[in-house]
Amino acid sequence: MKKIFLLFASMAMFNGHAQQRPKLVVGIVVDQMKMEYLYRFSDDFSTNGFKRLMNEGYVFHNTHYNYMPTYTGPGHASIYTGTTPAIHGIVGNTWFDKSIGKSRYCTDDASVTILGTGDSDEGKMSPLNLESTTVTDELRMATNFKGKVIGISVKDRGAILPAGHFANWAFWLSDSGNFISSTFYGKQLPNWVSEFNAKKKYESYLNKDWTLLKQESVYSKSLADDNPYEGLLYGSKKPVFPYDLKKMYAEKGAKVIKTTPFGNDIVADFAKESIVSENLGMDNETDFLAVSFSSTDYIGHLTGPRSREVQDTYLRLDETIADFLSYLDKKVGKDNYLLFLTSDHAAAENVNFLKDNKYAVNAVDYKKLSTQLREFSKATFGTDLVLNYSNFNLFFDQKQIQEKGLSLDKVKAAFKDFLMKMPQVKRVYTEEEILAGTTADHFLTYITKGYDPKQNGDLVILDKPGYIEHEGTGTSHGTPYSYDTHVPLLFYGWNIKKGESFDKKVITQIAPTIAQKIKIDFPNGTEAHVLTEVLGN
Repeated sequence: MKKIFLLFASMAMFNGHAQQRPKLVVGIVVDQMKMEYLYRFSDDFSTNGFKRLMNEGYVFHNTHYNYMPTYTGPGHASIYTGTTPAIHGIVGNTWFDKSIGKSRYCTDDASVTILGTGDSDEGKMSPLNLESTTVTDELRMATNFKGKVIGISVKDRGAILPAGHFANWAFWLSDSGNFISSTFYGKQLPNWVSEFNAKKKYESYLNKDWTLLKQESVYSKSLADDNPYEGLLYGSKKPVFPYDLKKMYAEKGAKVIKTTPFGNDIVADFAKESIVSENLGMDNETDFLAVSFSSTDYIGHLTGPRSREVQDTYLRLDETIADFLSYLDKKVGKDNYLLFLTSDHAAAENVNFLKDNKYAVNAVDYKKLSTQLREFSKATFGTDLVLNYSNFNLFFDQKQIQEKGLSLDKVKAAFKDFLMKMPQVKRVYTEEEILAGTTADHFLTYITKGYDPKQNGDLVILDKPGYIEHEGTGTSHGTPYSYDTHVPLLFYGWNIKKGESFDKKVITQIAPTIAQKIKIDFPNGTEAHVLTEVLGN
């Protein structure tokens, strides 16, 4: 009898321990998704996609990025590290790094090579430049590397940065239409990946037209199909439906899928295959699947937030997410997975659209601005002291300044005065002002959190609201204004009660919240501010 009692006691202790964590954590990042899309398109969403997450999960309506620049690389890194670029080091997608004197891409790694079929440079990628741990890294260590972590995206940075340093795998979509990885993760692709690629599933999506998913009256929430604020998709003569994808595929290759809603579908197909083939969520060690849907960003940049293309993409993504949730229910179990959904940044309104509606703003040509800065330097100092202008950062040739006996402070002051006379410029901050910081200047706080003195510039420019560094069609992002910072944040599944909050939250609260929720260490760079609303049972 005593042995039986001890057996049941030990089983109870084991089950109690197992319940401390879900079988699977799923992180979904929708690239360039504005929170407003969940409101604007709501009437036409199904009941089983975004609405299921919102109606049955916990919704944070007022979640923001808390730094500048609001780009894809920094966004994914900040979600999963729980800190900002000033700490995790991913200060842009590509940036001029003054510590090495040349441009750096966020996931570049010349020491690794491609796994799979594609251009060799597409595979020279790893988390080498990420300077802090992710919540996925902490899960790997907490499970003594038994829990699996896999990152999947169209974009390399959307797969690699969330998956962290210790991931089992990160996979991204090559221009060849194949999912690839790098030798950072292994010596060869898993057999299931090669088998998936061999099916050439992208052809099933590209051998048909991209037509409107629903009847035309549904798209009254967007501008007319043919409007002057949209760019052209792969050689199309007008930005209108239907799009002849078969012709585009024949002329441009499989990369065409990235700038269609079907780029999201093939990522979801691949994510489902990874669950089965890698046995994710099938044992008592918690696994983590990080999925990033990138086609929303490609389409948004090209056509802008008021286009029918964007609306149709989100209506289709809604169905994709509904299908994915159903798949998780069946394969992992409805109560066995914890899921969150957010975005890496939002997006600005098209500048010409705003102008045509009497808002006096303009697009900023960063190449023209760079030329103006160099011409000013020559006229003022007799030489070009500008090393680089990019990502709102201005870098000076400090070696030349020293050799010519110039004062760096006076150079900064002269350029600052010149920039402040430009119509788009709101503020210009020096490195010293950024590092000193002040809570009295709301936007300086954002810049400080996005600034690494080893990698960023001597001056940082803040444009006025509404101005964007972009051409006349489509849109972009990168500023600290709410149209770029306000993103969705939804929690759903394991031990998440239905609810909503309208209090302001910041994106860097996600990773420490997940860490607390599943009882693992915090990522090492986070300030550990958590979302108490979704903690507890």
